[in-house]
Amino acid sequence: MKKVLIKMLIGLLTILAIWTILTFWAEAEGESKTWEAGNSLSHKKVLIVYDPDPFYNLDQQVCEAVGNVLAKNGWHVTYQTVKAAKKRSNTKFSLYVFCANTYNWSPDWSITSFIKKDIVIKGKNVAALTLGGGSTRRAQRLFENEIIERGGVLLGSRAYWLWRPNDDSRLKEFNVKIAVEIAEKFGKEIVVSIKSDSDEIRK
Repeated sequence: MKKVLIKMLIGLLTILAIWTILTFWAEAEGESKTWEAGNSLSHKKVLIVYDPDPFYNLDQQVCEAVGNVLAKNGWHVTYQTVKAAKKRSNTKFSLYVFCANTYNWSPDWSITSFIKKDIVIKGKNVAALTLGGGSTRRAQRLFENEIIERGGVLLGSRAYWLWRPNDDSRLKEFNVKIAVEIAEKFGKEIVVSIKSDSDEIRK
């Protein structure tokens, strides 16, 4: 009995060790990367920030889906990974889109740390994207709270899944494709929301 317990304990410790290593590897800051889209002379500028997932690039695809819609509507879009966004810039953005991957039911450390320490979003328009393999409800809630606690004006928040269906009525279609389409729709909602706010200000 004692030997069985020892083997079970060793097995448990091994699983915990592997889980810890994988967590730190996944949470580590990804490469520094910046690219742009849209009219560079536009006064409407948006910064889209994410930390690359080491396993899948759904984060980049979803960010580009939102950004492409904004670019088509007259915005100048700057895409940056967290490592690149940490480098100080004098550019003033009127909108921020932050994308968080979910690890251990929480938004990834890199993006939440960036929001806490490396950027001022008080009074700024912010949209949040939360990605995960399955349910991201807790991570999405924590991510939204982080943005609100830093004074960001949360225009909207959406969750996208890699394995769980993003649309139960389209189970035979490629799930990532559906996620991208839903992200494009969210981009359109952001455009409408900001236009409505501008109309209110003009009135």
